[in-house]
Amino acid sequence: MGIARLALAVSGVLALLSMIVVGILSLAGALDADSAPASSTPTPMAASSSVPSGRAPTVLVECLQERCPTVFLKVAGGDVLLNREMARGEQIQSFDEKVDVVLTDSSSVRVQVNGRARIPGEAGERQEFTATRQ
Repeated sequence: MGIARLALAVSGVLALLSMIVVGILSLAGALDADSAPASSTPTPMAASSSVPSGRAPTVLVECLQERCPTVFLKVAGGDVLLNREMARGEQIQSFDEKVDVVLTDSSSVRVQVNGRARIPGEAGERQEFTATRQ
């Protein structure tokens, strides 16, 4: 019985060590994915899954500063498309019929509605509007 108990204890320790190694590797991989280099260029993202070719989006918001305060986009009467801060160069666009937009600092972003530039506000000015597809 002595050897069997020893073998069982050794296999238990090996199983525990392998689980710890797998956990550490998974954690390291997850942390590396979150800490992207600051110099990387964010990829533009489309808020709407059906993107008509050749048509300007109903609304397009692009961050112009290092960090843009909270930008909120929501399909009128529907899903929230974005509700967070944005990084420089990051874009969000939607081709939905009506999109509610709230900009915490309208001077920090460039906004196009139906392909036409919207006049930015003063620094720190909050803007709320609904963009309607034309």
